[in-house]
Amino acid sequence: MIAYLDLPSGLSGDMFLGCLVDAGWPVERLLGAASQLQLPRDSWSIEVRSVQKGALRAALVDVQAKEETTHRYLADIRAIIASADLPEPVQQRAIAIFTRLAQAEAKVHGISIDKVHFHEVGAIDSIIDIVGAAAGLHELAITKLHASPIPLGHGWTQMAHGRIPLPAPATLEILSAVNAPTCPAPGPGELITPTGAAILAELATFTQPEMTVSRIGAGAGRRDFTWPNIARLWLGEPVARGAMVQLETNIDDMNPQLYPPVIEKLLAAGARDVWLTPIQMKKGRPGITLSALAPVESEAALAQIMLRETTTLGVRVSRTHHRHEAAREIRTVETSFGPIRVKVKTLDNHPISAHPEYDDCLAAAARANVPTRHVFDSAIVAAQSLLHQLQSLT
Repeated sequence: MIAYLDLPSGLSGDMFLGCLVDAGWPVERLLGAASQLQLPRDSWSIEVRSVQKGALRAALVDVQAKEETTHRYLADIRAIIASADLPEPVQQRAIAIFTRLAQAEAKVHGISIDKVHFHEVGAIDSIIDIVGAAAGLHELAITKLHASPIPLGHGWTQMAHGRIPLPAPATLEILSAVNAPTCPAPGPGELITPTGAAILAELATFTQPEMTVSRIGAGAGRRDFTWPNIARLWLGEPVARGAMVQLETNIDDMNPQLYPPVIEKLLAAGARDVWLTPIQMKKGRPGITLSALAPVESEAALAQIMLRETTTLGVRVSRTHHRHEAAREIRTVETSFGPIRVKVKTLDNHPISAHPEYDDCLAAAARANVPTRHVFDSAIVAAQSLLHQLQSLT
């Protein structure tokens, strides 16, 4: 499964957790992941509730932690995560996210990475946010995370180091390290936190994939703006170029005269091939298997045609097909019987064949009152001449 983070209002750690929970990750699993960390159990709590952000509903994950004066270094964070009873990929991802944070802080303050002591991002709630993000992706079996451009707002915020401009310096460092695409924010304020930036930089690819969307999770930010402060996580499967589905149905009670219009409608709706296969059905009755091969995005339309236009009660679908295709274009050649369309097949940008369109030859033969093969032979000669011309230009 892959996922796409749609970020109209940026991202924070708790917004990402809200996306994961709303997309189907059980709250109990989030609590379980947090409980594996060597943090005092009475020092934190997690509450999940449905909220309205403008006109939109979203899940708000509220990680509450007691204030603490402890300044943790990267080695301390690594030790907490490494000692937790969590899958190794979850530990590795969480540690990598914190390492990005440390690298950014070190560059901003001009110190070595081992001397960086975390303030806001070393707090208990940030540790839970980052470990939860890694655990949620792992348990939802999301193998690839994509993200939209990141909206960056202006203004000021108060941090442990004092008042700093937005976007926060560490946030900018994290995003610049991966050449993250940005866009203007819908308004002022901190829309992307250092934690959110580090999660994206470590885990996401900034492209929108071709995918079939199966469900969506919406995570809410804590602040209220004049726009819905949410992030959306789209979950689904990648659409591979050339991926095809095969739809089939067995029919034994339909007038054979009705098959040609069904075939025409299937081809018009996107089917690449449609064919009929004689079969024997129950009680020895003869029947027909109606089959269509089509791009995955045409599946629903073709299934509707089969169900509506035939007597069948069901259509089965196989999604394991992949089709390699040659490019094609239609050209027109002149013959002694008039213009005939020719289909030119191209492979790797090189024309390799040209074939007359049968319907054009049939119509020209009827107009000239000659056998169809005479027109076809003439069109073949013209098509071959056209092919040689095209090949000489490549």
